[in-house]
Amino acid sequence: MGRKGPRTEAARATRLRETAAEVFGWDTLLPEQLTAMEWVLEGEDTLVVMPTGSGKSAVYQVPAVMLPGPVVVVSPLLALQRDQIAGLPDGHRALGALAVNSDLNAAQTKAAWEAVRRGEARLLYLSPEQLAKDDVLERLAEARPALFVVDEAQCVSSWGHDFRPDYLRLEQAVRRVGRPPVLALTATAAPPVRREITERLGMRRPRLMVTGFDRPNIRLEARRFLDDDDRRRAVVERAAAEPKPGIVYAATRKDSEYYAAELSSLGLAAESYHAGLRAAERARIHDAFLSGAADVVVATSAFGMGIDKEDVRFVLHASLPGSLDAYYQEIGRCGRDGRPALAVLHYRSEDTGMQTYFAGRAPSRRVLSDVADAVHDHREDPAGLDELRQDTGLSRNRVTAAVNLLEEADAVATGEEGEVRPAPGVSPGQAVEQAAEAAQAHRRTDRSRVEMARAYAEATGCRRRFLLGYFGEDYEAPCGNCDTCDVRDEEDAGSGPEERPAHPDAASYPVGTEVRHEEWGEGTVLSEDQDRITVLFDRAGYRTLALAAVAGRDGLLTVVRRPGDDQSAP
Repeated sequence: MGRKGPRTEAARATRLRETAAEVFGWDTLLPEQLTAMEWVLEGEDTLVVMPTGSGKSAVYQVPAVMLPGPVVVVSPLLALQRDQIAGLPDGHRALGALAVNSDLNAAQTKAAWEAVRRGEARLLYLSPEQLAKDDVLERLAEARPALFVVDEAQCVSSWGHDFRPDYLRLEQAVRRVGRPPVLALTATAAPPVRREITERLGMRRPRLMVTGFDRPNIRLEARRFLDDDDRRRAVVERAAAEPKPGIVYAATRKDSEYYAAELSSLGLAAESYHAGLRAAERARIHDAFLSGAADVVVATSAFGMGIDKEDVRFVLHASLPGSLDAYYQEIGRCGRDGRPALAVLHYRSEDTGMQTYFAGRAPSRRVLSDVADAVHDHREDPAGLDELRQDTGLSRNRVTAAVNLLEEADAVATGEEGEVRPAPGVSPGQAVEQAAEAAQAHRRTDRSRVEMARAYAEATGCRRRFLLGYFGEDYEAPCGNCDTCDVRDEEDAGSGPEERPAHPDAASYPVGTEVRHEEWGEGTVLSEDQDRITVLFDRAGYRTLALAAVAGRDGLLTVVRRPGDDQSAP
């Protein structure tokens, strides 16, 4: 799509600023917000990567007032949908926002779609599960959406810590509703994840807006413990001593209840939050935290996505997280007001991290076999997901997960209307084997992701440099606001400046370089730290390589493409 002239661009920017002020009451827009909004109005597919709390939602909310049709927003959690709608202006400035989800009864669902048909909804929030339904897609197609927004877009990437199978059906959903421009939003996306997001959403020549990942006001610390009782005491003492409010992340429901009880016994208003609670109880705790009635929420990873609270002063982790992607997103919930905040990771070497998606929930061989057989039975008259569910007797989630894995393994393909076809020359048995191999690759990646989290916890260099390097952002240490930099300052007090050791090959592998390893295949350099580089390999996951070892073996690691060689890649 052609670019507009300077006068048109200036007029569009002025109109966006006026709309932001008149409708939302925002006096200013960040330059990156404004640029992304302009791309949206131009009809460009756009990927926006901004830290938690930086105003990603504004990128579609303001253009929604100006676009000719409704804006579809795919959001993974019902609580997140409610929060986003509640945060919109009301009264005469109201946009008209609706959510269609499993919370609605039949009458409410019918009324919502009638409002969409009459053009009363500028914003329509849907879960990815809703978009797997044929009737929903037919109604959306009739509404002719002007923009298709994928919030929490990391959920579409198998590298992402929040991977969700239903997100893989969104490319077909976009096509079936008329192929409006696509806007993908995420707070955590290393370069390989960005590429996978754009590919799996079928984005066309996407524009990319990536802001810095650094949150300099958040102090980073990690503490290692040999004894679990010592760790538990330390978590409780730190949560009790720090300014409130705060969040403590625990690995299990049982741990979340333990820490909440301990903090409550000290006189604090502490709540335990996990997926095992009833929806009404989760909503009560959620509202208590936002209103300030709760000092501390002790939660599993089920709490926090979309939390919009500026004054959270600390985020403590009571165990090793399953990935640095999850860790960065969780600690990003503190210090949004720009004031000093604290993130402390308490861990033991025995920690294994969170249960990972494919390690625990990958479709079994029996499920893969049943679905592959059903697909092949319909090879003359291809079936959609609904018919495959009927034929196999399996749940919607199981069929969707199996089809996604089979498709990733190039054993089946999904057509324009959602029909699933077997790949030419691939038997059901071969399809199962290929899908099982893909699942195993995911498990390897999950294990490497946990190892990167442990490496962060045990880092001796600047912790901020390590964390930002994981996301492909170079950072010059020291940061002056992490525990390892404090130790380095103490050691260096009274001595002359220490020269950072340089390796002659470090410049050969700048951040973003695509490489090929003789054993692990292709990957992308995420960071360089003194004498080593960290690479995310497509098949083997995250690996840290000593530059001395790389230099000592010809052909071990070769450069495929350096940053800037291909400017069109996201």
